[in-house]
Amino acid sequence: MILGKIFGRITTTEFKFLVEKETKKFEFVQVMHKVYEWVLCQVIEIERTDKDIANCIVIGYKDDKGRIKPIRIPFEQNAEVIKAEDEFIKSVIKLEDCEKGAFIGRLDGKNIDVILDLKKLLTKHIAILAKSGAGKSYTSGVLIEEIIDKKVPLLIIDPHGEYSSLKSPNIEEKEILSKYDLKPLGFTNIHEYGDSKSNPELRPLKLNNNLSPVEITHLIPGKLTNTQLGLLYSAVKHLDVINFTNVLFELEKEENNTKWTIINNLEYLNNLDIFTESYLPYNEIIQLGKCTIINLKGISPDVQEIIVYKLMKDLFELRKKEKIPPFFCVVEEAHNYCPERSFGETRCSKILRTVASEGRKFGLGLCIISQRPARVDKSVLSQCTTQIILKVTNPSDLKSIANSVEGITNESENEIKNLPIGTALITGVVDMPLFVNIRPRKTKHGGHAVNILEQRDEEKFFEKVQEFNEKELLPVIMPKITKKDLKIMSDREIKGIETTLIPGYLILCSEKRNEFNLLIEMINGDVIIDLDNFKTKKLPSLENLSSDEIRVLHTAFKFKNFEEEDLIKKLSFNAGNIIEGLIKKKLLVKTGNKISLSDEYIFSHLSNNACFEKIQFVEINYNNRLNRKISIDRIKENISKFCTIKDMRECYILRYDIVY
Repeated sequence: MILGKIFGRITTTEFKFLVEKETKKFEFVQVMHKVYEWVLCQVIEIERTDKDIANCIVIGYKDDKGRIKPIRIPFEQNAEVIKAEDEFIKSVIKLEDCEKGAFIGRLDGKNIDVILDLKKLLTKHIAILAKSGAGKSYTSGVLIEEIIDKKVPLLIIDPHGEYSSLKSPNIEEKEILSKYDLKPLGFTNIHEYGDSKSNPELRPLKLNNNLSPVEITHLIPGKLTNTQLGLLYSAVKHLDVINFTNVLFELEKEENNTKWTIINNLEYLNNLDIFTESYLPYNEIIQLGKCTIINLKGISPDVQEIIVYKLMKDLFELRKKEKIPPFFCVVEEAHNYCPERSFGETRCSKILRTVASEGRKFGLGLCIISQRPARVDKSVLSQCTTQIILKVTNPSDLKSIANSVEGITNESENEIKNLPIGTALITGVVDMPLFVNIRPRKTKHGGHAVNILEQRDEEKFFEKVQEFNEKELLPVIMPKITKKDLKIMSDREIKGIETTLIPGYLILCSEKRNEFNLLIEMINGDVIIDLDNFKTKKLPSLENLSSDEIRVLHTAFKFKNFEEEDLIKKLSFNAGNIIEGLIKKKLLVKTGNKISLSDEYIFSHLSNNACFEKIQFVEINYNNRLNRKISIDRIKENISKFCTIKDMRECYILRYDIVY
């Protein structure tokens, strides 16, 4: 459809045409050029006097190699301006489907899907910027859905608990989703960690208590004097293991009174109950196909800084050593964690600046989300080559965006103030800024020109993810005895040793303020009491026992070894039939006249059967890998009758089977 004809002053970058048919601002148009053939352009403003005049910018044409090129010769006077066809728009601005594509939404005013290349998104860092209530968390949720779908390991720093809703399908917008050929979906591969005391649904967040002198100095609030620094380094220089407990012990030996300020600060950090020897393994946080949410809701800002600093520092170091897969990190309310230096420094400012500047080289992508772009560290924001910008009205924030976003025009900058809710300006992924209507979320909403070397980095990101996928790093608890040990210890000729992986759970329990781990195999639901020899004991199913049977077992536990008459005398009822029934159930054992509790069961003091081995994420060759046969809910229900369950970690238990 012909919209009008070009007139007046014409340059290689802009022109005007008299509007003859209805034309909208930001409409895509195409004009035939005598040298370059069809060229894509865009209406950036419409002036109305006695006639409507449209101001246009020239986007470019597609050359033989598929690149967008600017024109070098202006259009002819009276050249016809035609409404651009959808296929032509897609071909020029590269909105075609890609293997690792992320479906973000549709081009504003067009029925054209905007599918962004995740290789570019995840290796060049992203900033999602908007004023409060403009939809930044909703947009980030759309992007996160696409990343989870592609099985990329994901870490979300969530200060408000908004991303828990990724587990729930968006039923309310089912009809709207159908218009985008999408269905409501809730993700099951999401693990959420945080303050389990205030929210029992969260897994407890525990950090590594083994610290370096630099880390301890960095975590202490305020600036230490030279004397205090000297005291601190004097206390740690002879320690083999540096943790808060050991450092406090050494400092108390010092006679200098300046030690008390350091001691008070270290005691505060130690009493936060987030640093422990039984810390959360980082290979559990970053796993292929898993999304980990660090839910910081209800945690004070200074403690949030400590958590983000320690997590990001340790994960970045592990990623540099390739001990964890390449992953993508989303930081909500980034202005609180890496503020512009004029607004002060936080404990995690420096590490986030380092990740922003160096993370891409090591396969660590970063997404910064903020409602105050002017308050975000400029060095962090400038490293985000992809920006998704929603409505922003604050003059300081607009100025900050204009200074940090490449390719944004004055017209686009002005339009940001008037963007409707749900429409975003996306820059950095394609060759021009795009106005995109963000698609509806599948999950429930919880918060109401390319450089060749860079291209190689993009390819490497997914190659490394695939490489870790092929390695199949598994969470395994291994016995101390090796195959070599078994061969040396055997007094018979061994034909072979098979490796079997048995599904299990390492369960953190609490019994009279004593914390310990129980290792449960998930074939029969038994407690493993000897990992090297794979010996197990059962827990009695108390829900299947009567109150009288439980009283008999309780009394039998006190007697240890007894005759039937002794037990009957102790109880206030005739327990003869009950004792016989418990013997049939194999809970009691009768040897001659003596009766005792069965050795096959654990009746009390579960901590005596604790497992001290830790989960290791390893690449392992195995002969057999068994499937779980029992429900974890059933195990939890049974164990909770004996003690308090504080945490659970899924794993495999390695068992060696000797073939003679």
